Amino acid sequence: MPAVASRGHGRGRRTINEINMVPFIDVMLVLLIIFMVTAPLITPSLIDLPSVGKASRLPDQIIQVIVNKDEKLELKTADHSAPVALTALAAAIQQAAKPGAAPGSTAVVISADKNVKYESVVRVMDTLQRAGIQRVGLSVQLAP
Repeated sequence: MPAVASRGHGRGRRTINEINMVPFIDVMLVLLIIFMVTAPLITPSLIDLPSVGKASRLPDQIIQVIVNKDEKLELKTADHSAPVALTALAAAIQQAAKPGAAPGSTAVVISADKNVKYESVVRVMDTLQRAGIQRVGLSVQLAP
């Protein structure tokens, strides 16, 4: 016959239906100590961001591609500015580059309005990359 815990000295046997809190408290105290010991050992993760370095030499020429609010492109050099289609962008940049310039000596800077979709800027960058233009940068405006 199984043993049944009873309370009191009466005729009937009654089972104890209370939860024993002592083991629960012991487990919680052990977990608290473990977390208190390990928390100082955990170092916050650091993100290794790229840094801006100085170029070995300045570009001979800077060509600016401007993406307007209406997502139309404009090609701007030191002496003139002209609208250009995305399909003709690579040819226009190669034509605007100084004749006889070494490959990679011309830098292309993309300037876009902050309201332009990110996808439009990426399309311009992809077009330039597919055309083999090596030096492509983004123009940024620092917040005051």
